[in-house]
Amino acid sequence: MHFGIIVFPGTNCDRDCLHVVTEVLNHTAELVWHENTDLSAFDALIIPGGFAHGDYLRTGAVARFSPVMDSVAEFAHMGKPVIGICNGFQILCEARLLPGALRKNLGRHFICRDVHLRAERTDNRFLQLATKGDVLQMPIRHGEGNYYADDETLAGMESRGQILLRYCDANGFVTPESNPNGSAGNIAGVMSEDGNVFGLMPHPEACTEVLLGNTDGLLLFKALLEPITRSRPVTADRGLLGV
Repeated sequence: MHFGIIVFPGTNCDRDCLHVVTEVLNHTAELVWHENTDLSAFDALIIPGGFAHGDYLRTGAVARFSPVMDSVAEFAHMGKPVIGICNGFQILCEARLLPGALRKNLGRHFICRDVHLRAERTDNRFLQLATKGDVLQMPIRHGEGNYYADDETLAGMESRGQILLRYCDANGFVTPESNPNGSAGNIAGVMSEDGNVFGLMPHPEACTEVLLGNTDGLLLFKALLEPITRSRPVTADRGLLGV
């Protein structure tokens, strides 16, 4: 596959994603400056983390109007996969390619640490190599990762299987204490209704090699290379929040 990695002024995880695609997965990728609009050469897009346009106004608010974003929307509407990581997730929400919004962390502090994530759905192209209920470990580093959507939107997302990752403890229990930023329902990653756009606050590109201490993030990147071949069996929920 040939990946396009979108770069805005202030993006700082583009080279990490490029390394994963080209050196770890042995596929091809190009960095795409935000003023470019031709995405026809790519099979998948990654919008990496950072501080696009300095996160002025609010995260992703300026980046949403970059010339490339109309092309990203067209790419997504064609059914091709798009993944937004951290700042990329924020940009996709601002562009209305994903539901909801990211607000300031509940504690008003920047957070940089590893978290545990429970795979809520695996019958999709992003988590198909995991099993429902798997606990993954990935780092987060953000100041505005508090996911919000109104109750009606959340209920609709739940019924359509759009909530893919939730913050949990090491045993897979979704608890208030395992929620690092105040996100509604402990939500850490969501998918578009069409199933080809995925945004998450944790950084999978930062845990793809043994040298980094963890390879859980590699599951997400490898999944993009595979066709969706089957739905995973449903297992019992272990949440303590009623989710």
